[in-house]
Amino acid sequence: MKKIATWTVLALSASLAGCTGTAYSNRSLDSVHQPVVRNAIHQFDVAASSGELAPSEQSRLQGWFDAMGVRYGDRISIEDSSVYGATSAQATVRSMVARRGLLVSDAVPVTTGAVPQGHLRVIITRASAFVPGCPDWSSKSSINTANATSANYGCATNSNLAAMVADPNDLIKGARSDGNDPSMATRAIKTFREKPPTGAGELRGEKTNEGGGQ
Repeated sequence: MKKIATWTVLALSASLAGCTGTAYSNRSLDSVHQPVVRNAIHQFDVAASSGELAPSEQSRLQGWFDAMGVRYGDRISIEDSSVYGATSAQATVRSMVARRGLLVSDAVPVTTGAVPQGHLRVIITRASAFVPGCPDWSSKSSINTANATSANYGCATNSNLAAMVADPNDLIKGARSDGNDPSMATRAIKTFREKPPTGAGELRGEKTNEGGGQ
């Protein structure tokens, strides 16, 4: 009987030891899993030998913009190989970008290869954010003798932030507010309140026969 009791104590001790989990030493309220921002560079060359952007080249560039799904947060820049600069062709590209609600950036990133003579290189720099190592269940929460924060702490919040932020580069350095119009902050609410309901003016009243006669 004594031998059976001894084995029972040993089994219970082993099970409790398995609940202690991996030692974790982060005792602060800061998550060790932070968003990582990566920038991918995409380039497209269009012919501008005469200083102008031909309609066929505009169509090619338009198709590339559509295929890339150009959106807010993308940084678009132009690299010109001509000596004096193809001003007219650059203006055409800027107007095409402006029609998509974006501006051309003056900062030109380093691209692959030289721009062919008589061409413009249109560059899209697109940032993406993700949180590596999440979710992280390496630490157990049953017994925490170090009073440490869970290894998974912050994974959900930071992963959601990385997925929803419009411009991931804002996670590195926030956008400046100098020169912004304060009314932009309330434009969405103003539009929601003042815009007529969908289908307003198109619904017609129908008169039905309230009596039982024919």
